[in-house]
Amino acid sequence: MKRICALIIAVLMLLFALAGCSNTASSVDDTDSGSVQTEITAEAPADASDQSGGPGGVPPDGNRGGMPGGAPGGSSSADIEYTGAEVISAADTQNGQTYASSEPDESALLISTSDDVTITNPTVTKTGDSDGGDNCNFYGLNAAVLVKDGATATITGGTITSDADGANGVFCYGGNGGQNGAEGDGTTIYIYDTVINTSGNGSGGIMTTGGGVTYAYNLTVETSGQSSAAIRTDRGGGTVVVDGGTYTSNGLGSPVIYSTADVSVSNAVLISTLSEGVCIEGLNSITLNNCDLTANNTRCNGNATFLDTIMIYQSMSGDAASGTSSFTMTGGSLTSKNGHVFHVTNTNAVITLNGVKIVNEDTDDILLSVCADGWSGGSNTAVLKGIAQELEGSILVGSDSSLTLELTEGSTFTGLIGGSIVNANGETVSTETGSVSVVLDETSTWTLTGDSYVSAFNGKAENVITNGYTLYVNGVALTGTK
Repeated sequence: MKRICALIIAVLMLLFALAGCSNTASSVDDTDSGSVQTEITAEAPADASDQSGGPGGVPPDGNRGGMPGGAPGGSSSADIEYTGAEVISAADTQNGQTYASSEPDESALLISTSDDVTITNPTVTKTGDSDGGDNCNFYGLNAAVLVKDGATATITGGTITSDADGANGVFCYGGNGGQNGAEGDGTTIYIYDTVINTSGNGSGGIMTTGGGVTYAYNLTVETSGQSSAAIRTDRGGGTVVVDGGTYTSNGLGSPVIYSTADVSVSNAVLISTLSEGVCIEGLNSITLNNCDLTANNTRCNGNATFLDTIMIYQSMSGDAASGTSSFTMTGGSLTSKNGHVFHVTNTNAVITLNGVKIVNEDTDDILLSVCADGWSGGSNTAVLKGIAQELEGSILVGSDSSLTLELTEGSTFTGLIGGSIVNANGETVSTETGSVSVVLDETSTWTLTGDSYVSAFNGKAENVITNGYTLYVNGVALTGTK
């Protein structure tokens, strides 16, 4: 009898397991390009009215970021029936056409082909809010212009206007299903001299995901909604190359650039009027060459408890692989109107500055903070490299954090290094300095503006100008300084 009962239980367990397998979501296969809508089950974007940065808030650029109210979506592009008011499914060339959609979850122009498509002087208008949530963020649902399925699309001139939630201006989806580090299907956009305006929430200017590739030249892009970066990326990453133009973001959680990809911008004007200037998440990068970046971050968003201009972090949401984040800026100017110029938390970051004019208008004069913030699971580790660079302000390194400061080729640093940190909510984050290593080559100097504390010092002591203060190395005052 016992054997019979055990056999019955085993059979029932097998049946349950088979039933579970039949309900498993299918693997991503972005081949749907039909004109019939299907039900979208992904979570809708967080309510834009909840902007306090507490529960229900959304992180910079709407990425879920482990933030309350922003769990990763579970759907894939295979779950979506893409629709377009105009659908191009073969090689084509169009000039001076108008493309318009007022339907939810429908693009005004959908390019779904592996062929070359050329669009010149288009007039694109998109209305019709979407509640597709991550289907809009990851896969391009409801975008004004969506390019996918391996197409090479060239867009020149014209205007693209989006006035709807979840309606990115121009969306390049590379088809890798949101897999970090995976190759895309070859989908590539070349876009020149186009004016793009978006006003809804979750509506970036140019958007790249899933391993897509975007080349943008001399665009004028302005976004006004929440979580709507002018240059925006999301899960699956890709490559974005921008040269020339003006990019402005005005919304909460809307930096000019949000990077879960490799983003390079040259000779451009970048402006953020409410949020960070740029954000990098996880194993991704932003490179700026001869750009003028200005940010006025005045309101914390989602889990963030600091105001800053350059934010480098890891959310652990799955949107970006963990690893070393990279921010490189050569030439140009960086104007930080409020908060810390740089902020690193919950990730490894390398910041390289070469001949950048830095203007810090905040009265606290904090150049860099490396410390705990609203995320966990990673370390707070940074390397700051100055090459022929003038640096000024306080560098703050929390007790659970570490920093390597390298100054070369005639760089100068005027400031202090310490560990007393208070966030924008008035909460004490750290009272002691973490692990700090400073490297000065023979041509570079450090002028103290307060007593400073480091774990290791590599350089000539006479290159440290004490200015009446003391540099402590492992608790011992460094002698031989000027």
